[in-house]
Amino acid sequence: MTAPRAGGRGGGRRRFRRLKSDVMVGLMVAAVVVAVLPLLFILGTLVLRGAGSLTTAFFTETPAPAGETGGGVVHAIVGTLIIVGTASLIGLPVGIAGGIYCAEYPNSRLTWVTRFVADVLNGTPSIVVGVFAWAWIVATRKHFSALAGSAALAMLMIPMVLRTTEEMIKLVPNSLREAALALGYPRWRTSLTIVARTTLPGIVTGGLLAVARISGETAPLLFTALGSQYLGTNLDEPMAALPLTVFTYATGPYEEWHRYAWAAALVLILVVFILSVGARLSLRRRHSING
Repeated sequence: MTAPRAGGRGGGRRRFRRLKSDVMVGLMVAAVVVAVLPLLFILGTLVLRGAGSLTTAFFTETPAPAGETGGGVVHAIVGTLIIVGTASLIGLPVGIAGGIYCAEYPNSRLTWVTRFVADVLNGTPSIVVGVFAWAWIVATRKHFSALAGSAALAMLMIPMVLRTTEEMIKLVPNSLREAALALGYPRWRTSLTIVARTTLPGIVTGGLLAVARISGETAPLLFTALGSQYLGTNLDEPMAALPLTVFTYATGPYEEWHRYAWAAALVLILVVFILSVGARLSLRRRHSING
């Protein structure tokens, strides 16, 4: 007579555990939905309000005079490519080299200081970096310039790339380094041609994510590049960028500007999305190679 009661108690415990598991899975699914919904709302709003303005003229023409219809944002697209590209040329080599040094010489005092400074910079608001770049470059040279904007964005990029590169290189087993050193490779050549090459997909992933991060920064450019209504390629002059164009058009008095602000924001988020997808694909390729 006791066995059925024991079996009943065991079945009740199993049902209770299954219920708890279902509840926790449901809570996790709800958390994922809550995390994804804002992004979906943002994308949906941008598509509804900005997709209608994505015409050929939008990508190939300069802005029309204030109050008139037509024109485009080719000046901002070109400016973004120039400013972000120059920032990448400055920030990526410095960040990658710093990350390699911190990973290969983890016990040096310089490594400790570098990590600390990188962590502080990662938590510094971008507007503070913009003010610093204004005081360091713009106020000194007495004029705004795209080069100052690139320097500000590079300062935001370097700590991200540095820490990502360091963490990627730490994943390389010491046996690979020892094998290269045993073959007569010097330490610097082992780090650059063996270790860095092994983690290249991961380093590329970190670089792409850093580029995606700085592509949407507005505050540093307000203090440095300033913006322009003309198509220009001179790094020593003020230059337009998509984030600045979104800010200017969104706060302007004309309805045409508001529509173009939505369209420019859509283009900007699509650029960030493409870079993020590229980073994910690089990361997947790294895992497949390691597997």
